[in-house]
Amino acid sequence: MNKTSVILSVLALSALVSCKEKASEKINTENVEMATERDEASKNMPVMTFEASEFDFGTIEQGAPQETTFVFTNTGNAPLIITNTAASCGCTVPQAPLNQPIAPGEKGEIKVNFNGSGSGQVTKTVTVRANTATGAEMLRIKAFVNPKTGATPVGPVK
Repeated sequence: MNKTSVILSVLALSALVSCKEKASEKINTENVEMATERDEASKNMPVMTFEASEFDFGTIEQGAPQETTFVFTNTGNAPLIITNTAASCGCTVPQAPLNQPIAPGEKGEIKVNFNGSGSGQVTKTVTVRANTATGAEMLRIKAFVNPKTGATPVGPVK
């Protein structure tokens, strides 16, 4: 047992002594400069700031088309580029300035058309894909849809 502890102590001591190189001598200054440039560039990101990210149409009649406009500002420090917009269902159609750079400080608009389908409380989402830090922004529209007068109820009838 005594010999084993002496051998382990000698091995541990030799391992500590062999790692005597200074870590600061191993640093490559080119890599440090590249990392600094990369970090600075990552700070230059566009930011989409919406005046409101949700709109409530209130109570509407079924089938009555609705439209709203979401206004945003690029509050970042790089050009904003919207690459895609997608709605949660075919009854909602977003229109945005796709692939057009929006400079820092400039405003833009995303129009959303809703065809008034559904019944009762309805909530739809629009996903806006852009070159922001998160990569996507979510917009919501909602309405309470009253069935058309004289329309037959949808679903089981008692």
